[in-house]
Amino acid sequence: MGRDNVTWVSEFILMGLSSDRGTQAGLFILFAAAYLLTLLGNGLILLLIWLDVRLHLPMYFFLCNLSLVDICYTSSGVPQMLVHFLMEKKTISFAQCGTQLFFSLAFGGTEFLLLAAMAYDRYVAICDPLCYIAVMSPRLCMALAAVSWLVGLANSAMETALTMHLPTCGHNVLNHVACETLALMRLACVDITFNQVVIVASSVVVLLVPCCLVSLSYTHIAAVVLRIRSTHGRRKAFGTCASHLTVVSMSYGMALFTYMQPHSMASAEQEKLVVLFYAVVTPMLNPLIYSLQNKDVKAALSRVLIRSSALKQ
Repeated sequence: MGRDNVTWVSEFILMGLSSDRGTQAGLFILFAAAYLLTLLGNGLILLLIWLDVRLHLPMYFFLCNLSLVDICYTSSGVPQMLVHFLMEKKTISFAQCGTQLFFSLAFGGTEFLLLAAMAYDRYVAICDPLCYIAVMSPRLCMALAAVSWLVGLANSAMETALTMHLPTCGHNVLNHVACETLALMRLACVDITFNQVVIVASSVVVLLVPCCLVSLSYTHIAAVVLRIRSTHGRRKAFGTCASHLTVVSMSYGMALFTYMQPHSMASAEQEKLVVLFYAVVTPMLNPLIYSLQNKDVKAALSRVLIRSSALKQ
């Protein structure tokens, strides 16, 4: 089937969250505030880790990567959502749609893999603390981060190419807030069985396997912590994992439920909720979780503020 105006379209129309102008104005304010908080929060984490040498540790190297991913991920979709809240007709070109899909899939997949790397870091820190520095060497940390980024990008390139190649026979209305794989597949006028298989296989690589690795790491951590006799020691050990566990519990569950189930069971409204959760809520909450539950980050912030005050005087 040749590529022409009958089988492919030049642009897509996004239905968004609401057609009511008042509701859209409210959503614009809400999403703009969330986006600003995301940029400020994650930017602050990056700045603190860069300025404070006490945070130049493997755990914070991965946190730095996670904050960078969150900034990039939310920036791949939220600015366009904000523009569309102010527009009567919400259109996006074919090329822009493919670009947005690629970056959202790439950064989303990278984040899941980084969370698995962070779980391994916590496993080594608690289960083998004497060898922590030797095991979590700069070389290994760089390798784990590089693999996370490369696998995320490669997976996204494959899934984006397959999805955007599907002909839609002139159908171009997406019941979504952004260009998303399952929404685009619903417009296809050809058999999508192969695409469904690819999505499940992709979900196994970037979702199920990392989730299993995280679960395995924390199973070993729990076994070690429960053998610690002092209550203070247990609390301290669990405290080092609390932030990461909170983020992991937010990240994996909803994505696994959506992308590992049969295609027909995923509703459009559920997909919108998932996209908004990962593009808006998670990137905004991650820096708050890591700053509020992490004594090192709070101490670093205090030192930077004290240093800034001293310089002004």
